[in-house]
Amino acid sequence: MNNYKSNNSKKKLVKEVFDKSYKNYDLMNDIMSLGIHRLWKNYLINNLDLSSKKVIIDMASGTGDLTKTIEKNSLHKHEIYRIDPNFNMLHHNQDTFKNSENIKTICAYAEDIPVKNNFADIYLISFGLRNVSNIDRCLAEAYRILKPGGRFLSLEFYKIQTPILKQVYDIYSKMIPMFGQLVNKDSKPYQYLTTSIREFFSQEEVDEKIKQQKFRNSNYTNLYSGIVSIHSAWKFDD
Repeated sequence: MNNYKSNNSKKKLVKEVFDKSYKNYDLMNDIMSLGIHRLWKNYLINNLDLSSKKVIIDMASGTGDLTKTIEKNSLHKHEIYRIDPNFNMLHHNQDTFKNSENIKTICAYAEDIPVKNNFADIYLISFGLRNVSNIDRCLAEAYRILKPGGRFLSLEFYKIQTPILKQVYDIYSKMIPMFGQLVNKDSKPYQYLTTSIREFFSQEEVDEKIKQQKFRNSNYTNLYSGIVSIHSAWKFDD
């Protein structure tokens, strides 16, 4: 991986990106995934055991679409903590959750989450892992706050390895900043997001980093030829 940004400069860059694009964030994901990100998130949630009430961390929650999906697809009122370092992202459309006492909001970085050890049953991070400034610290925090028996799940964009699909997506990704200019009146956030995918680790490298943080049964599933992957791992130790 080309480490093109220091921790502090990446934090500043990511903040600027989402400060400029939070109002159209969900549309941004629609553009980048051709609308399929909603199916991927449903697939992620369907992989969870929500048969009993859980404490869930929705890290990099953004505008809360993953939390909405959990609420829609579960019979239980789970205790959900929406966490994101960007205040504007986190509080955009906050009225959606104003009557949901089971949903809490915390403005914090993934590398330093203000909750106690062994706190959550499930830790979810959707399209946020490549935006953290220190992935190892982020994964260590995820491990710390999970209870023994807790599960880690990450949904993330990756570089496509299939040659033909890679060529098609490379052409499309060059058009994404243009769409950003039309929709958001600013192409820079969209340029960052396409660059962040190219600069990010591979699935195998992320899997290895997860294992280095003492997670067990770590594995990943590629969807749509690896356009996105879901990482799954468990915390078994105290």
